[in-house]
Amino acid sequence: MIRRVGVVGCGLMGSGIVETVAKSGYDVVVHELTPGLLTRGLGRIDASMQRAVERKKLDAASRDAARGRIHGTTSLSDLADVDLAIEVVIERMDDKKKVLAELDRLTRPDVVLASNTSSLSITEMAAATGRSDRVIGMHFMNPVPVMPVVEIVRGLATSDETLQTARAFADSLNKKVVVAKDSPGFIVNRLLVPYLLDAVRVYEQGLATKEDIDAAVTLSLNHPMGPLTLLDFVGLDTTYYIAEAMYQETKDPRWAPPVMLKQMVTAGWWGRKSGRGFYQYE
Repeated sequence: MIRRVGVVGCGLMGSGIVETVAKSGYDVVVHELTPGLLTRGLGRIDASMQRAVERKKLDAASRDAARGRIHGTTSLSDLADVDLAIEVVIERMDDKKKVLAELDRLTRPDVVLASNTSSLSITEMAAATGRSDRVIGMHFMNPVPVMPVVEIVRGLATSDETLQTARAFADSLNKKVVVAKDSPGFIVNRLLVPYLLDAVRVYEQGLATKEDIDAAVTLSLNHPMGPLTLLDFVGLDTTYYIAEAMYQETKDPRWAPPVMLKQMVTAGWWGRKSGRGFYQYE
């Protein structure tokens, strides 16, 4: 039975997962690399739950109870007694395999190890552990407390029992489960990333202003935000790493990152989290 959940990474996605899991009644141990990153991540959780209280989507008592179930740490060994571990580190295979291998060493053999990857191979990650049958993808959507779906990805060796455990856990978070095979991009990013990259190409080629590109999509396709605004929200660096990984895996030109995207990432223009992307932010 899952009572205590470990989360590795308290950035934009990790903090959202921690908040959602804690509000669903689980104790959560969240790890970050430095005290500064941990403080920032916990502050993001506090601000998110306070907004929920102000909007009357969460009462103050439930907020306080959820916050009391969250325990931050900079020592990965503090996740040794969790019943489920979720890695939410940067979208690079080597980083994810390193974390999963360490979690494999630290946690009980029966513990399911989940990756929040949105595009990378679960089978390859699982091979870095000694429990390939207990490794699975659980791709939460951003912002996690709001988005109602979790994309579960089954690796080649993932067992039926592990799939059932992941599904039951997602159900307990009041999330709709969709299941995908272990293929680059899975469902969501296989469809989303080429669309986002095409929007960058349209802007890069000077075919329209960024404002008109976003307005054309929001007003004609009824999307809640335009593709360039969405890129800033998701993170240009995250999108670049996803696109590059998918391109290297498939050599499909639809997933080749545009030069402009690479340049912006190199310049540190990552979107909202850095204060500048296609738009500027306070």
